Amino acid sequence: MDFCRMTLEELVRPEGYNCDCGKHHVCELKYLKIGRGALSSVPEMVSALGCERPFVVCDANTYAVAGERVCSILTDAGIPFVCYVIPGEKLSPAEWEVGSAVLHFDPRCDLLLGVGSGVINDTCKVLSHAIGIPSAIVGTAPSMDGYASNSSSMEVNHVKASLYNHCPIGILLDTEILAQAPMRMLWAGLGDMVAKYVAICEWRISHLVTGEYYCENIAQMMRTALRRIMAASDGIVRRDPDSIQSIAEGLLLAGIAMAYAEISRPASGLEHYFSHMWEMMALERGLPYDLHGIQVGVGTVLTLRLYGWIRTLRPDRERMEAHAAAFDPIVWEAQVRRIFGKTADEIVAIENRTHKNDPERLRRRMDAICTNWDEILRIIDAELPEFEGLYALMKSTGMPVEPRDIGISDEDVIDAYLGARDIRDKYLSCSLLWDMGLEREAAAFLRDCLKK
Repeated sequence: MDFCRMTLEELVRPEGYNCDCGKHHVCELKYLKIGRGALSSVPEMVSALGCERPFVVCDANTYAVAGERVCSILTDAGIPFVCYVIPGEKLSPAEWEVGSAVLHFDPRCDLLLGVGSGVINDTCKVLSHAIGIPSAIVGTAPSMDGYASNSSSMEVNHVKASLYNHCPIGILLDTEILAQAPMRMLWAGLGDMVAKYVAICEWRISHLVTGEYYCENIAQMMRTALRRIMAASDGIVRRDPDSIQSIAEGLLLAGIAMAYAEISRPASGLEHYFSHMWEMMALERGLPYDLHGIQVGVGTVLTLRLYGWIRTLRPDRERMEAHAAAFDPIVWEAQVRRIFGKTADEIVAIENRTHKNDPERLRRRMDAICTNWDEILRIIDAELPEFEGLYALMKSTGMPVEPRDIGISDEDVIDAYLGARDIRDKYLSCSLLWDMGLEREAAAFLRDCLKK
């Protein structure tokens, strides 16, 4: 299948596609509209989805930006609805927000209609899955790639987790509204997309080392989305609606790729885990944290620097065997408890379920690394961009690129790196370096980078 030559409308056809990878790929999306003035099509979307009474979910900011107009448009169209504005200055994709929406849900409603971006979309997807009615989203910012995905990045017991639930069945993106989003949210969308270079690279490496499922057709979709967004990136600072439309289409394409794969792997690698770790640290300390995409952009810079160092390495089987023999679960747990604090029990429970540290699994991965090292280097060279060029492009938009730009200390960078492999069973570059017995050396390399 050549998904890259298909339109978005073709990609979301209800019957889906049989793929060379052996899977049947389908996205649940039934209605999609992107463009200037698209907000007026809200009644058309509700009707096309076969629904009669939407439950409109906003926060205070998104209600002011578009939610109030959505309600007015629904009223003028004679469509009954219930609107709930989740209270709070800064919402998180977490249990409280979902619970708040549940408590105010009107059971007469047959559609969850989110008005917002990442938090609202993820909250509605989780709620949709829980109560068994579909969701749709009116996007207010091109700040993330999850509009069309079937997963939600949530805080569960203060641990970042990907929950696989429902893709929205309707997406409406008015580019005039998207273009007026705060600049920081536009930067976040770019940060979430530059991450895809690392995501595809690590997906391919994981396929080699662990045998994880991989689909080249989906990977190629993500590369196409990347090219589309990189080509339009200079329009971000101008708030050009046509450039914003290209960026939004690229973000939607990335979400469809995740829906096709039924996992978040095509869209996230170590760079996302830097962000997840910093969010968890902030939650532990009761402190605010930056937008996910902003943190992911900074994490991408760190990860690309790390890959520059990986290119200089060769596997040392003797070192790897010594690392495997010296592993001490008591020492590992002590590090987990130091880094994760109150959430450490959740992290230990993840290891008890996944057994990432199992000696036999480690030796199988070591064998695969040594056998496939030249191919791993070829993948890195093929998938990752030239660092200086991407760094300059990101800087030219004004977005943060270094941890210090968003108030992240050197120690929190190092601890985020050390803890990233433990929060999920996902093979990342930090997992590769741990398997090679080079975790501490990698941390020292990052620390040296932070001093420059």
